[in-house]
Amino acid sequence: MFNRVLVGIDFSPASRRALARGAILAQELNLPLVAMHVVENAKPPFYAAYAPLGDPGWFREVEPMAHKKLTEWLAPYPSARGMVASGSPGESLMAEADPDTLLVVGQVGHNALEHLLFGSTANRVVHHAVCDVLVVRESEPR
Repeated sequence: MFNRVLVGIDFSPASRRALARGAILAQELNLPLVAMHVVENAKPPFYAAYAPLGDPGWFREVEPMAHKKLTEWLAPYPSARGMVASGSPGESLMAEADPDTLLVVGQVGHNALEHLLFGSTANRVVHHAVCDVLVVRESEPR
């Protein structure tokens, strides 16, 4: 059925919950747990925020910090494997997943303006992934 559990990590509270839920499922199903953080490429109107980073090789400078933080997040899950990529989070997660992957993502409660500016990785993968997707809410329903 599934060959692994892949969890998208953006270091938000929602992704921490997704990681915990994914770890439980991986353990119950006896599957490998993989956590993936994607350093998002700048997009309009936010290019200026990346100007101090200089050349397009900025990922080489950011990647070690992302690996360090991901390693800290994975400490409670010693058998988990972490990976860091650059690009669009939704596209990168979908490219990493195959039809037998269970993809777990957190849903951050964006307001309408935030959704317009930043989009929704959870929404994107639910509609376009080739695999099953579990969306974990940021907090318990009220």
